Amino acid sequence: MSEKSTYKPPCTITPEILNRVAAISEAIGRLTVLTDQTGALRLRRINRIRTIHGSLAIEGNSLSEAQITAILVGKRVIAPPREVQEVKNALAAYDRFDTWKPEAEKDLLDAHRIMMSGLIDEAGRYRRGGVGVMAGQQVIHMAPPADRVPHLMGDLFGWLATTDAHPLIAGSVFHYEFEFIHPFADGNGRMGRLWQSLILARWNPLFSDIPVESLIFEHQAEYYHALQESTRQIDSAPFIAFMLRMILDALTASAPQVAPQVTPQVGELLGAIQGEMTREALQAALGLSDRKSFRERYLKPALVDGLIEMTIPDKPNSRLQKYRHTDKGCQWLAQHGDG
Repeated sequence: MSEKSTYKPPCTITPEILNRVAAISEAIGRLTVLTDQTGALRLRRINRIRTIHGSLAIEGNSLSEAQITAILVGKRVIAPPREVQEVKNALAAYDRFDTWKPEAEKDLLDAHRIMMSGLIDEAGRYRRGGVGVMAGQQVIHMAPPADRVPHLMGDLFGWLATTDAHPLIAGSVFHYEFEFIHPFADGNGRMGRLWQSLILARWNPLFSDIPVESLIFEHQAEYYHALQESTRQIDSAPFIAFMLRMILDALTASAPQVAPQVTPQVGELLGAIQGEMTREALQAALGLSDRKSFRERYLKPALVDGLIEMTIPDKPNSRLQKYRHTDKGCQWLAQHGDG
């Protein structure tokens, strides 16, 4: 077993891929510094729900993030039983996330057993029949024959255990090769994405909580196109480039990047807002009488920077207008507020 795997997936490392690896490494470094100071647990739970919502939505599950949250806290949800089962399984799988090793084939089978429990007969076992990947009515990929799956997966895990490729690249290569082999009767998409997240989380634990899945869901057509393009070129480079762009975008969206630009006035405003407040109430809370100065130096910059938002955005001058923190504003407060 100590021999190096001879199998090497075809993959060209382009300058674009190298640049994205560098940018991601830089972004994750910045995020590591910031995450310790933010409401990490709450953020972790929100991102876990986003991840599960994104991954299942790609597979046609219609449950919302609110419904997934309700299932997480044990509430009953009125929805198709299969979709509720999918969510319960995904929550159970992500609970076990930290116990699995990316290079252990038995862990992948265990994860599939949990993810597909009660949904297919072959949960936790490789498929025994042929399978094609469909886009609508069209077959876009015929997977290798079932009798080759154990051998192909053995090769892939052998490569993963011994490769010296950067985890950002190795995770994307594994994800592509996994989808090409399509080793299971069902659940291949969500398993491929789960396993790439696992490979990334072993490199940096922050990836347990970065909702890359929800970005893939937003760019679903590109995801399938990148898979097809890599198959056509017999080279996973197009898929790697796509996945690295999704990872970088997810990191950028997760980063509290507001710290440097906030003026003392905007900082005071953010500290004064409790729930939703009218302009008059805010001015009073800050002890400011000059309406124009308040608008120009406090209100407008906070709105422009996306730190606060209007409760009635389509009627800016409504007499019922109130203002509240955005997620970005909450993150800034979590870092800089006096608590």
